[in-house]
Amino acid sequence: MQFTHLDDEGAARMVDVTAKQPSVRQATAQGSVTCSAEVVEALRTGAVPKGDVLAVARVAGIAATKKVPDLLPLAHVIGVHGAVVDLAITDTGVEITATVRTADRTGVEMEALTAVAVAALAVVDMVKGVDRSVAITQCRITAKSGGRSGDWVRDQP
Repeated sequence: MQFTHLDDEGAARMVDVTAKQPSVRQATAQGSVTCSAEVVEALRTGAVPKGDVLAVARVAGIAATKKVPDLLPLAHVIGVHGAVVDLAITDTGVEITATVRTADRTGVEMEALTAVAVAALAVVDMVKGVDRSVAITQCRITAKSGGRSGDWVRDQP
């Protein structure tokens, strides 16, 4: 197996995408924040002491898509041309879905994952005072399109 971020000697490197032509690319990621029934009720009624959890998490996730090269040293600086972060309250917590789009030389999987992870962290930050057992689970890419490898969709259980 050949890892693209390693050179022939095994040293980390940034993949050179100079010769690639820009193309439309999209990636979707999902994740969950599990929390107590008390927090779920507070989320549904807007009674979380720190304010509008979903609005803060949505904006945090969108902002995070533009910070990926600052967080991941081998990630490329790319134009994030679209980012949607959706959050839904469930019986066990919050489900997060992020879809990121670009017209660039490399994909946006890391941007979509980062959006979900940071949105989830924002939820945790806002509810941890009510429920210290809150947890982030199942952060994963669920679909991608465009680029050399084409389209891919995760098989859902």
